[in-house]
Amino acid sequence: MAVGKADLQRDRILTAAQTCFIEHGFHSASMASIAATAEMSAGLIYRYFASKNEIIIAIIERQLALLRREIAALDGSVDLATALADTFCQGESRQHGLSPALLLEMSAEATRDPAIAAALHEFDDAIRADLCKWFERSRRAGGHGCELRDAKAKALALQCFVEGMRVREAREPDLDRHQLADAIGLFVRALRESNCDAD
Repeated sequence: MAVGKADLQRDRILTAAQTCFIEHGFHSASMASIAATAEMSAGLIYRYFASKNEIIIAIIERQLALLRREIAALDGSVDLATALADTFCQGESRQHGLSPALLLEMSAEATRDPAIAAALHEFDDAIRADLCKWFERSRRAGGHGCELRDAKAKALALQCFVEGMRVREAREPDLDRHQLADAIGLFVRALRESNCDAD
């Protein structure tokens, strides 16, 4: 599907805003600084977004769409431990990926702003539901064949673990990779310990 000029402009603004939010924080980053980073006028930005809050919510929505595509492409045979380890310290290099610093900024802002809190709540619910469907799908359909209760528990556990990894990445980016791999391996083995074997 062809991408229109408006979509490209919006994407350019969101990418610039992410950079500014990471460098300066939500409150210190101004629309003028976002415009300078995007190399466009502030007036042009206001054609697409009425406020910084709208930009923040659009970033959350963009990340949600990206992650939902990735989850939809998951197969039950994926080496989950390796996949999780490979995401560590890759936030900046992934296309439109949220860095740990930005994730923490958004989480903090959600405690003060009901609109951002609602957007993150919708994000969490959608990701958890998609992960649940992946665990619940039969193995022949690329899932794990879990019962619904197990699938829900596994989805929440995986979501919490990944978010914990993002916080750990922000605080300890030089964490020993062998130790990290061992820890992830323990988690993945525990995650697999259930009767998820339906056809």
